[in-house]
Amino acid sequence: MRKTQITALFTAAVLAAAASLTGCKSQENSSDTSAAAPASEASSEAPASEASGESPAEETPESGSGEDPVELIVFAAASMTETLEEISEMYKEEAPNVTLSFNFDSSGTLKTQIQEGAECDLFISAAQKQMNELDGSLGEDVNPDGLDYVEQGTRIDLLENKVALTVPDGNPKGIESFEDLAEKLQAGDILMAMGNSDVPVGQYTQAIFEYYGLDEEALAGAGVLTYGSNVKEVTTQVKEASVDCGIVYATDAASDELTVVDTATPEMCGQVVYPAAVLNISEHKDEAKAFLDYLQTEPCMEVFESVGFSPAG
Repeated sequence: MRKTQITALFTAAVLAAAASLTGCKSQENSSDTSAAAPASEASSEAPASEASGESPAEETPESGSGEDPVELIVFAAASMTETLEEISEMYKEEAPNVTLSFNFDSSGTLKTQIQEGAECDLFISAAQKQMNELDGSLGEDVNPDGLDYVEQGTRIDLLENKVALTVPDGNPKGIESFEDLAEKLQAGDILMAMGNSDVPVGQYTQAIFEYYGLDEEALAGAGVLTYGSNVKEVTTQVKEASVDCGIVYATDAASDELTVVDTATPEMCGQVVYPAAVLNISEHKDEAKAFLDYLQTEPCMEVFESVGFSPAG
């Protein structure tokens, strides 16, 4: 082969190789542009603080959730239902991280539930008896089982109530007073509702019977008494006029808009005091104490007094 032919072939090969390399480079550039597009889009969606190089603002206690959420379980006498539910709404502003869960029933039932292991942070009883039976600092004369559930140093007398004689609308049997009630019961002329013997309002009623010399067992045998497992059941019987009268707390009579014809004196049944205490089984003692303190403030006392409670003196 001639030298000129060899030179021509070599030159052609070099040019072909160069063209091939140029094509590959062009494809790589095209591929890079395509891959870069999502990154560009992501960059355009980034927060302004990131795009400008600023660090995101840290969440402050004011803008965040604040304190850890706490659920307080409050066992309270049924006669406190309406007032505590109202105060619960007020407390949301005072302690927004605290959720109040109420268990309303007779103080005797609540005391039994605590004794049997129910979770409870704060107990408010309608009588000293049930609180005494949970207070380990007291002797066997009032705490016969030696139960120890009261967190010492937290027990207070929170409120005072009255025991009231109530009648249905129109007072069909014309009952005028506790003395009149005693006479009509003995004559068998009326049907009266009262709390069970393990319910504080029932125990106050028993004291009134004793004051007037009435025999509860004989009256029950004569069919002139009906019973309720808590004060709300008694008020319901009076409100529905299924009985001629009932003995309840003045606060429940006010809440249910019942007619009150007489109020018992301390000589008849003693003072009606509501003790309250944080329990030593509580996992949130500080929060429970804070709520108990709140219950003693003026705004709460105004709620209590609106239905007939008064501060315990």
